[in-house]
Amino acid sequence: MPFEIQLRYTTPLTPVKELDEVLREFLTLVGYLPEGEGSDRSIAYRLVRDCFLRNPERPWYPEELAGVLKTSKPTVYRHINKLKAMDLLEEVPEVRETGKGRKGYRIRYGNLARAWDFVEANAQNALKRYRETVDHLQGLVDGARRPTTAAAERKESAGRLASSPAARP
Repeated sequence: MPFEIQLRYTTPLTPVKELDEVLREFLTLVGYLPEGEGSDRSIAYRLVRDCFLRNPERPWYPEELAGVLKTSKPTVYRHINKLKAMDLLEEVPEVRETGKGRKGYRIRYGNLARAWDFVEANAQNALKRYRETVDHLQGLVDGARRPTTAAAERKESAGRLASSPAARP
């Protein structure tokens, strides 16, 4: 799953003291919650607040989350996949006595601040790769302009030679 996060230049939310207000705004800023869906009752919001942040070290299983949030497993997976794409969640495998396994999910390292360190590292790597592409693109642009400029200079030079007194019969 590719790393995906929304970046916006914004003022830190440190002056705001109300947990739900900060969490709603933060989840919107990073692209997890859509603009305007800041409802405390939304499934996406409750998944993070009531499950993953309330018990960050605990693995949560999709069927449990569907029951707690009173929604379907596909809806739970859609939101889990968004959080996984940001690298905020990690998979926690469980092997049952029957030998069958299932995947649980929790905040990476069981700690939001440590999980965010991982997100920042991925964002820095993504920006570094963008920089490499931009530098390469600029080199291609410069290379494409040079022959055009050189051809124009040759044409201009040929025009000057043709109009010089030495070139006249």
